[in-house]
Amino acid sequence: MSNTQVNTIVNTQVALGDMQVMASAIVKSGLFGMKTPEQALALMIVASAEGRHPGSVASDYHIIQGRASLKADSMLARFQQSGGRVEWHDHTNEKVSATFSHPAGGSLRIDWDMARAKAAGLGSKDNWKSYPRQMLRARVISEGVRATFPAVLNGMYTPEEVGEFDSPRPTRSVKVEVAPEPVAQAPKLIEVEAVAVSADTTPEPDWAAELEKRIFEHEPKVNTFLIAKGQITEGQTFRDMTDEGYRNRVLSNTPRFIDAVLKEVA
Repeated sequence: MSNTQVNTIVNTQVALGDMQVMASAIVKSGLFGMKTPEQALALMIVASAEGRHPGSVASDYHIIQGRASLKADSMLARFQQSGGRVEWHDHTNEKVSATFSHPAGGSLRIDWDMARAKAAGLGSKDNWKSYPRQMLRARVISEGVRATFPAVLNGMYTPEEVGEFDSPRPTRSVKVEVAPEPVAQAPKLIEVEAVAVSADTTPEPDWAAELEKRIFEHEPKVNTFLIAKGQITEGQTFRDMTDEGYRNRVLSNTPRFIDAVLKEVA
């Protein structure tokens, strides 16, 4: 069994037995920017998948604005462990430059100076004013490693880079006042004179459809019938009925009403 396989087994055993305890301890220490055990535990799972001891997250990672980041020194160490090389050229408060090379990604020189930082909108920030060399160095490492052998980063950025990302916008609660719906008043009951169209006043099914079909078919007779009953006058039609009570009874008993019309009007 190779050393890598042995290390993987040891790391798995640690993950199964103690990762939750370690995650809680890391959070309680307040030293690594991890606010919850879940954040620390997630990074430990990543470390275990990479064949690293879960406890290495405390030295390798940092949580900035809720985002996981890989420290610049850890990036560089992983790069060199994987066969990469770096040659430093400048390392001052005004400029940091280095050449990165890797068998799988070739060679590339990376330069970061304060002019470039200001052009990117970074130079005016507090960290850049207080620690310009460290900020420039972190940018050089991240760009150099990402360009020549990104496999060691797993998509991570340095804490210095993550700190420049847009902060999550705070949510705002908006109070909306909704006027209560007015309570509908019960309809008033109106006494109307009953018209003896039929003793059975139970509404027939689909009386509205029957109305459309039969009223228009027999409209002349219907109008004559209504004139005789005094509901409309000469020149008016059933549409001009003003007696709501009578009209409602007609609409609710349309088939029988039509039968009455046809019996009375030849």
